[in-house]
Amino acid sequence: MRLFPILAAIMVSALIYVFVFERDRLTGASPEPADTQSGTAQAQSSEDADDETGKPVGVVAVQSTARTIDSAVILRGQTEAFRQVELRAETAGQVISDPLRKGAFVELGQPLCQLDPGTRESALAEAKSRLSAAHASIPEARARVEEAQSRLEEARINDNAATRLSEEGFASQTRAASTKAALRSAEAAVEAARTGLESARAQIDAAQAGVDTAEKEIERLTISAPFSGLLESDTAELGSLLQPGALCATVIQLDPIQLVGFVPETEVDRVEIGAVAGARLASGGEVQGKVTFLSRQADQTTRTFQVEIRVPNPNLTLRDGQTAEIVISADGTKAHLLPQSALTLNDEGTLGVRLVGSDDLAVFVPVTLLRDVPNGVWLSGLPEQADVIVIGQEYVTDGVRVVPSYQELGQ
Repeated sequence: MRLFPILAAIMVSALIYVFVFERDRLTGASPEPADTQSGTAQAQSSEDADDETGKPVGVVAVQSTARTIDSAVILRGQTEAFRQVELRAETAGQVISDPLRKGAFVELGQPLCQLDPGTRESALAEAKSRLSAAHASIPEARARVEEAQSRLEEARINDNAATRLSEEGFASQTRAASTKAALRSAEAAVEAARTGLESARAQIDAAQAGVDTAEKEIERLTISAPFSGLLESDTAELGSLLQPGALCATVIQLDPIQLVGFVPETEVDRVEIGAVAGARLASGGEVQGKVTFLSRQADQTTRTFQVEIRVPNPNLTLRDGQTAEIVISADGTKAHLLPQSALTLNDEGTLGVRLVGSDDLAVFVPVTLLRDVPNGVWLSGLPEQADVIVIGQEYVTDGVRVVPSYQELGQ
């Protein structure tokens, strides 16, 4: 039972040996040298490789021409109210007006907080009475001055006459001395009358100041909106007592609104006042405005410069404090508008596109992405005229021959 398997194994081994090692002798074929066989195999492999690499690859390309576009400075920022003010009381008083609720729109000059006048109206009336009395004293003071000047002229005439008569021996020295004394007295009376007139004028000024103070105090009882805007807080509640410095309300102006960002010092020279700028908000909205301010002093910590962009906001859709990606136009540069699908990466991970080069060979060219727009991307780094592969660029490498079929951009 065991002998047959052993014989079968021996016979199978012998047959394998004959067919493997003695095949040439059995078939009558002469063995070729090992070197010849190796060379033949290598030649066949080379021909196959040449056939494989030399076969052109069909691709789709576009003929693109560079155009001048505005380069851009991109930064992040946020929206800020154009103006914001906290309205505070300048005098003490109890609020007698109904409050306005936050979010309400207020017009320029609209009363927000009205305070109880108390005795201020009486103080104003008293100040006006003093002013009237001071004005009434002016004619009397002027009459006194004119009377004193008349007496002074009379005293001078008497003094001159007495002096001449005394010199000619027709009047005594006593009379001459008496007229001189009367002259001095008249001069003093004129000075006193003029002083009284100046005092009356000073009383008018003091009374006018009292009237102005009383009127200003009454004016401070009404706290009004300094500009049209929105209430960011409720106005003071009815019956509350406001002391000087107490908050009445906070008003913000959102039309126009400002975009505020910070430009790095490496790009600050590219930003100019009046440059067109746009922004994309975190909520998805897009706005456009102009640069109105560029700081001349860098932030000591970040070494960046503040830039402000004024944007119209007639519908008040933009809010204070929204995050925005700001794009500021700068000097023009040459760029190609291409489909975003044309972008690819080389083995080193560099962003670029593949071109149809000389002899229809594929060439990788690195590019710089300037900005994206709804119909493609703007790229720089390409020659003035470029045949860019837009379909099939992922299936070719540098030096591979391609068969391009061209299409118009936008197809």
